[in-house]
Amino acid sequence: MIETNADDSEIAKFSALAHRWWDPESEFRPLHEINPLRLDWIDQHCALSGKTTIDIGCGGGILAESMALRGAHVTGADLSEKALAVAKLHLLESGAKVEYLKIAAETIAEERPAHYDVVTCMEMLEHVPDPASTVRACAELAKPGGAVFFSTINRNFKAYLMAIIGAEYVLNMLPRGTHEYARFIKPAELSRFAREAGLDSVEIIGMHYNPLDKRYSLGRGTDVNYLMRCIKSA
Repeated sequence: MIETNADDSEIAKFSALAHRWWDPESEFRPLHEINPLRLDWIDQHCALSGKTTIDIGCGGGILAESMALRGAHVTGADLSEKALAVAKLHLLESGAKVEYLKIAAETIAEERPAHYDVVTCMEMLEHVPDPASTVRACAELAKPGGAVFFSTINRNFKAYLMAIIGAEYVLNMLPRGTHEYARFIKPAELSRFAREAGLDSVEIIGMHYNPLDKRYSLGRGTDVNYLMRCIKSA
């Protein structure tokens, strides 16, 4: 039996806010604002239409649903019943088709090995006890030659100032306590996790927030938020 790689307190934290997931002015506003950016980046590299895709840690379904609307055949996996209930309810409004499952990444990887063309795991690795285990599960889910996308937060003083002090205490963009600095992951660490899981890291790109115009952009510099694109070795 696979031991679940999850933190009950983290699940409870996001479950308590689940009813606000699709409110673009709520605590999830940053996810709504970055979603077009990350969606276009993923679509640009793997042409989502017609692809079998799974979003690990899908929460209320913001990314999963948007990939489905681009024509992908999407599975969303999460351990929060409340978040998944909200995700399923929103499908009635959007008309999108997504298979939502309450299941751990490691469990579905055992059930569906090498099943997906595209695997996404965004803003989740910093919330699990063993991120390397999640990376391995994502690798196992991908077909040989498939694309795997991660996003997370770097671990350094600048990231602490920007992602915790700035975002949670100064700008109030996120609820206080959303992130724990010790769980942030350096790009070199994530690259090692990926390599050990049989993934080739082909791109690392930073995600930047400009507090003056309140806009996000992708570009050089991975000091705080960053995304990684990997290909599963054939």
